[in-house]
Amino acid sequence: MKQKKSWKVKTLVGIAVFLLIAIVGFFIFVSTSYEAISSAKKSLQSDDQVTVKRDGDILFEPGSEAKEIGFIFYPGAKVEAPAYAPMAKEIAAKGYPVIIADLPFNLAILSPNRAGQIISDHPSVKRWVIGGHSLGGVMAADYALDHDNIEGLVLLASYPQSKTDLSGSSLKVLSIWGSHDLVADLDKVKDAKSMMPSDAEFIEIEGGNHGGFGEYGHQKGDGDSSLPGDQQIQDTVKYVVDFLGELRD
Repeated sequence: MKQKKSWKVKTLVGIAVFLLIAIVGFFIFVSTSYEAISSAKKSLQSDDQVTVKRDGDILFEPGSEAKEIGFIFYPGAKVEAPAYAPMAKEIAAKGYPVIIADLPFNLAILSPNRAGQIISDHPSVKRWVIGGHSLGGVMAADYALDHDNIEGLVLLASYPQSKTDLSGSSLKVLSIWGSHDLVADLDKVKDAKSMMPSDAEFIEIEGGNHGGFGEYGHQKGDGDSSLPGDQQIQDTVKYVVDFLGELRD
């Protein structure tokens, strides 16, 4: 009897130790993120073209002549939201409200439906496009497929999950990646055409890399960009603004 009780105690202790290690490992993993560099943080300041409001989510509101289409953006995994402020502010300066989602531990997978609350919080915006970088794009694609109030999807160095077949949807889709990206699986990024509507746009930024869509320094394992300064962000802004403009037409 004592041996049986001893075995049970050892089993319970073993399970407890495993759970403790798993919990500690999780918090160690999520406690570190890629921080926005100083140049990105400067884009969090309002100016005469864009008003920036930060209350959890980061809102970039056009100063005048706001278009009717809003753009929700999910950051890449473990990348701070302000890292995408330069891109968001440039898009907003063209008249489109942009909201960068505030995600727990900077992981879209932990709050894939955050866009729903964002839409509820901004009733004045009548039409919506969602997008995301890397894992953020994966979650954005899932949300877009499941919600009819989303008209467009923007993927940056990203692709939908195999279960997320968008080919039969009415979504407008724009997919952008950098040719020097060594983090994303570019074969899957390009092969995602089979899962997309026939009019989906696919654009490769020659010389761009994975982390070049934001400003958070060099991402581990990524290729080196051959583009000067923030050229990748500027190119992306142009493509996204053109895409949003096509939706308005």
